[in-house]
Amino acid sequence: MDAFYASAEQASKPSLRGKAVIVGGLGPRGVVATASYEARGFGVHSAMPMAQARRLAPNAAYLVPRFEFYRAISEQVMGLLRALSPLVEPLSLDEAFVDLEAGGAAWDAESARLTGTKLRADIRAVTGLTGSVGLAASKMLAKIASEEAKPDGLVLIAPGTERALLGPKSVRILPGVGPATGDHLRRAGITTVEEIAEAGEDELVRLVGKAHGHGLYAMALAHDDRPVVAERDTKSVSVEDTYDVDIHDRVRVRMEVQRLADRCVRRLRGAGLSGRTIVLKVRRFDFSTLTRSETLRGPTDDPAVVREAAARLLDAVDTTGGVRLLGVGVSGLADYTQEDLFAQAAGETHLDEEDTAEELAREEAAPVERHWPAGHDVRHAEFGHGWVQGSGLGRVTVRFETPDSAPGRVRTFRTEDQALQPADPLPLIPGGPSVVTPGLVRETAHGSGTGRPPEAAGRT
Repeated sequence: MDAFYASAEQASKPSLRGKAVIVGGLGPRGVVATASYEARGFGVHSAMPMAQARRLAPNAAYLVPRFEFYRAISEQVMGLLRALSPLVEPLSLDEAFVDLEAGGAAWDAESARLTGTKLRADIRAVTGLTGSVGLAASKMLAKIASEEAKPDGLVLIAPGTERALLGPKSVRILPGVGPATGDHLRRAGITTVEEIAEAGEDELVRLVGKAHGHGLYAMALAHDDRPVVAERDTKSVSVEDTYDVDIHDRVRVRMEVQRLADRCVRRLRGAGLSGRTIVLKVRRFDFSTLTRSETLRGPTDDPAVVREAAARLLDAVDTTGGVRLLGVGVSGLADYTQEDLFAQAAGETHLDEEDTAEELAREEAAPVERHWPAGHDVRHAEFGHGWVQGSGLGRVTVRFETPDSAPGRVRTFRTEDQALQPADPLPLIPGGPSVVTPGLVRETAHGSGTGRPPEAAGRT
């Protein structure tokens, strides 16, 4: 998909079409998730610090991500792909590999091109958005072709032409060659894919190590026999938070780690999983990142066990200068727990839900502050559906428009105005599936729903 998050926002907001749109975390330490092609003209790109993006494009629209909305569109696209083949390997919400031959959708270059052309048309018809298609005989080359096709295009790399196409291109086009590896190769006089092939496998192993060297040489020769894997097992479950202000208080750091451990366990249980390796991630004030782990005797989903393990790991980390990011994860996943095995052996049922239930009850009972993330959907009792342009100083500014309306009018309200309520996103195509945001009551034709506002985005 082309500039997926930003394109989805432009499609749902008529006033932003053709304008620079930047989606990401809007706090002091936020980063750009996606920039529209108009914003990219100012030099803004994904993973750029949001502060730098604001300097480059001060007049762009800055929006908080609506992940449930993007996920609903992604499912529509993935459904189209699965109709082509049983072998679809999603890489993210907006990208996937598809084995066309496995589904009988293509058997040569011409049939592949026809299938790709129809797929692009179907994506536009179903979602209102554009996607780019790369067609080739391997995953690596299909990925490169799709990047070459952007935006809104199709590129086919015909069998037998791979080496000629790759040769003159920068080494950075190859998967796994980032800035550091690229600079290292450049200092050795290697700047193109053809020069990687000419250097030979032994020289590459000497330059970048055994595993990376072998892989680089194979890619330079256009060798990639990785299959498309339809189901990819989850390897870990984790949560992390980045803080707008460094945390120096050790007690606060401990409390944050405990809170993250509880969130991680809820996500773990929600997936029906348990794990035996507890991982703590700490990014300090100087951007140095430390990872510590502890492996238990068996898999668990007990929040108390995960909290205690995370606390032990924290004891071994120096946080004196301040902490900017904390994360807790669980790996070594299984679909059972050590406690389950003991319970089955004793002929008992073991349930330990009290800690999690109590934590959820505390969260539900806490007073909810009315929060208005930029770009999120709202509904006003008098003016109808709109989206938040911005908020602050007790005021929230809303533009009232829908995906199939003309650019709408802007009005400002008090943040506590009860006539204004969070709303579900509207479908981009009339009659298409809508999105129900967790924690909200669906709106009906008879009035607006009310309920908790969605959590602020920006957390993983």
